[in-house]
Amino acid sequence: MNVASHLLRNARRLPGQPAVIERDRVELSYRQLAHRALSLAAALRSRLGIAAGDRVALVMSNCAAYVELLYACWAAGAAAIPINAKLHPREIAYILDDAASRLCFVGEDIDCGAIEAARAGGQTVFINVESRDYRGLLRHDPIAMAPTAANAVAWLFYTSGTTGRPKGVMLTHRNLLAMTLNYLADVDAAVVGDHLLHAAPMSHGSGLYILPNVAAAATQIIPASRGFDVAEIGEIMALVPQVKFFAAPTMVMRLVDGMRGDAPCLKRIIYGGGPMYVADCLRALDRLGPRLTQIYGQGESPMTITVLPAAEHLDDHDGRRLQRLASVGRAQTGVELAVLDAEDRPAAESEVGEVCVRGEMVMLGYLNNPEATAKSLANGWLHTGDLGHLDAQGYLTLVDRSKDLIISGGSNIYPREVEEVLLRLPQVREAAVIGLPDADWGEIAVAVIVASQGAHPSEAALDAHCNQHIARFKRPKRYVFVYELPKNATGKVLKRELRELLRQ
Repeated sequence: MNVASHLLRNARRLPGQPAVIERDRVELSYRQLAHRALSLAAALRSRLGIAAGDRVALVMSNCAAYVELLYACWAAGAAAIPINAKLHPREIAYILDDAASRLCFVGEDIDCGAIEAARAGGQTVFINVESRDYRGLLRHDPIAMAPTAANAVAWLFYTSGTTGRPKGVMLTHRNLLAMTLNYLADVDAAVVGDHLLHAAPMSHGSGLYILPNVAAAATQIIPASRGFDVAEIGEIMALVPQVKFFAAPTMVMRLVDGMRGDAPCLKRIIYGGGPMYVADCLRALDRLGPRLTQIYGQGESPMTITVLPAAEHLDDHDGRRLQRLASVGRAQTGVELAVLDAEDRPAAESEVGEVCVRGEMVMLGYLNNPEATAKSLANGWLHTGDLGHLDAQGYLTLVDRSKDLIISGGSNIYPREVEEVLLRLPQVREAAVIGLPDADWGEIAVAVIVASQGAHPSEAALDAHCNQHIARFKRPKRYVFVYELPKNATGKVLKRELRELLRQ
């Protein structure tokens, strides 16, 4: 099934129902959204030469155009590549090259010249969604939705790996349909009249949740700020009925700390993308009431591994409530979850092993990377790289991330990527990047550096160097200089010792 069919179905059933509201800018009904998506699909095929299976990139802040372009891509039989608009131009250029994307829709603040200058090969047509060219595309006569195989790629999600090179996660229409059904079954029973607020980037989790809410004929609402603004969200929660949104734990706590008054219209906050400490969760529940639902997933199994429903945040029938709050919940309905040892054998109850999953929601594989695909999907399981254990009731607790992923403010930072950038500077002989707990960001990246002999780069110089190569949010927030890094007998840096040293 082409996931765009959900939009077309509701355009026929509920044509006047609000589909997308971009505050202070745009309001589209389901009929209007479907018409615009099919008009754009016609332009993609006839004017821009996009064929079935081609890949179309989206680099922009949250906006109504994001929604119509996603469905236009799918209606045309193409794959969408939502890209974090905060990435460095070099990082965006790498993704466009790897995906061989000939077309990229951008927001007005994107430096297309810098992106194109960083390309290693190929050319891309950039179209600004605020431009006359984009408005011209919308004047095409709508086309019928393209027939699409269930295993055709619909969403190409780029996630950095431990090697520092982004990998393109191929998510098919089947994967996104499985995610949609799991969301509706376990996470949030969306209905007509709900408003999904996009306070987090639509290029990631918030954007994925467009699909189940469109399937349920709910309304997408985009803040005027196009992002996370506590005052604006408070205003929306006081005025707009049945509001829910996806947020990183740090966003939830910023909301709890900054809210004024009650939130009578808040239906649900779905949090994930990083750990929420039990004390913070209890404080959020005290402030917001029984409106929190936790999910755990990753790009390779989009938003779909475990869930801790709202009711289970409060349930203490067995005296284990705090243990459940420290977990990431239980397997979602369509997910087979296991904790496996190094030989892919089931670990004993409460024994730590690698979290592995399988089911219809697991990715097709990594684009252009058969070796990484084979490793990640070995023996029929998606190997998440996360370490955890299952209790007797089936609740999963994460204890570490084997890939040393840092999640800061809901954004992923992979240490190897930052280390490689730092090591390009001649004054840096060795570098190790680790995550440390932070009250505001959840975690911050800290770079531990051994300077080259006779050199001692300033923090300003290190910041400037990082800004030339990676997105600002990946830049370390602290630099610590040491004479040597702790290593084991094989020369591997012992990051656990570094963490303990800096915590002390």
